[in-house]
Amino acid sequence: MSGFVAEFGQSGGSGVESMMKTIAHRGPHVQGIYSTGNITMSQNYLRADTARDMDAPAVPLVAGEKAICYDGEIGNWGDLARDRDIVEGPLKDEQLLLALYSEHGTGMFEYLDDAIFSFLISDGEQCIAARDVLGIKTLFYGKKDNKIYLSSELKGLIRITGDVHEFPAGHYMDGSGNFTPFAALPDTPPAVNGHGVETAVENIRGIIHRSFHSRIDFSLPTGSLLSGGIDSSVIASIASSAYKESFGDDARLKTFALGVGESGDIINARKVAESLGTEHHELIVGLQELLDVLPQVIYHLESFDPSLVRSSIANYLISKFAAESGIEVLLSGEGGDEVFCGYTFFKKLPAEQLFENQIKCLGYLHSNASLRLDRMNACNSVRVVTPLISGELLNYSLALPPEYKIRDNGKDKIEKWIFRKSFENDLPESVVWRLKQEFSQGSGSADVLPSHFEQIVTDEDLAAVQSEFPIIRSKEECYYFNIFREHFSSSQAVNTVGQWISL
Repeated sequence: MSGFVAEFGQSGGSGVESMMKTIAHRGPHVQGIYSTGNITMSQNYLRADTARDMDAPAVPLVAGEKAICYDGEIGNWGDLARDRDIVEGPLKDEQLLLALYSEHGTGMFEYLDDAIFSFLISDGEQCIAARDVLGIKTLFYGKKDNKIYLSSELKGLIRITGDVHEFPAGHYMDGSGNFTPFAALPDTPPAVNGHGVETAVENIRGIIHRSFHSRIDFSLPTGSLLSGGIDSSVIASIASSAYKESFGDDARLKTFALGVGESGDIINARKVAESLGTEHHELIVGLQELLDVLPQVIYHLESFDPSLVRSSIANYLISKFAAESGIEVLLSGEGGDEVFCGYTFFKKLPAEQLFENQIKCLGYLHSNASLRLDRMNACNSVRVVTPLISGELLNYSLALPPEYKIRDNGKDKIEKWIFRKSFENDLPESVVWRLKQEFSQGSGSADVLPSHFEQIVTDEDLAAVQSEFPIIRSKEECYYFNIFREHFSSSQAVNTVGQWISL
């Protein structure tokens, strides 16, 4: 994780230091500011994103006349860097991006189909800012006094202007503030690849293993989130084996699970941890612990969507717990549901509607689920790595037959069937074929929070909020919304919030 802010316009720079203070958590290891011509830009990094020793590099990276601010992860960095004689080291992604921009200009994006990113490149007179097509890396922009402001988080902009907007995914912006799309999710299904089950299993395993090893080297204290669901269990399984290969057969990867009491996640995570032989850590909490951190969660999350807030509370607590245990890099199984059609509503759809709804689901990431992934780890100064969010894996999955993703077994439909099949020999059977539960359901937060707010928010309170903001759908959402408005009073801030399809 890292963060950046910028101000572009004549006599710029006055607001950058103030903006940067709001996102200091994104990179306490190293921070810098750079100003030239019409641009002032500031960058910070975690230790996991820069040098692995005490000699932190100067940031933002300046090479020749160009400077870059960046947050992201490039899965195919090795292939791209090899062709350009770029070597491993601090700010290696930034060096590659500057090389691609110098070579191809805005054509650089065709090389970034296995990357998640937000970045800004400027020579002081012109600039280009961009965000990946899924919007996994967050970015916001605003304007004031003929200046353009950018920030990795909404809270940075609110200090400067009420004119705040989410930076559109799959677009780049020039110095005039004009947006141009460079990529989009497909609107028609690709040709089915025709691979049989055995071939599909072999390919899926290979892609995921490649994705993992291109992103993780265990050079810093690394742990794995473990909910006991198939996604996190697969990642923990791969990580545990890789950890032993790196440090010896007796080495034990640290895994972390959270539950509201003895939840389903806690019970199943124990099974997986015992099967893998990890050093397993549990955080058991109750309703009061959830309520105590709610204001911090909503402030950092910058959302009031109930489903997202519930799961983010669990993410926040377990990430904080892992950080306090010395972890600097956390592995996550995030992305499996979007890639392999894991949400329960997919099972209700006819096969011919699966692709359309999978794309729709992917389209929610930029303003919903990706916020939890980014914010709940960044606010605890932990880098999160998600091997299942891979351009190669997504493209392969989109070309699989629908029945590989949603499988009818006679009694029920099994979501993510081909993914489960790919790893059925690596994990306990009861975990591999455990049906989908959202993190908030499995951890237990979805059971206690809605009923709590039904009791403490009155019908009159809800009606008063809905009269001005009809998008509010429940008493629980009303409560979260009121906290959000305390932090983000701009009416346009509400428009940056993406709402999930169900409560």
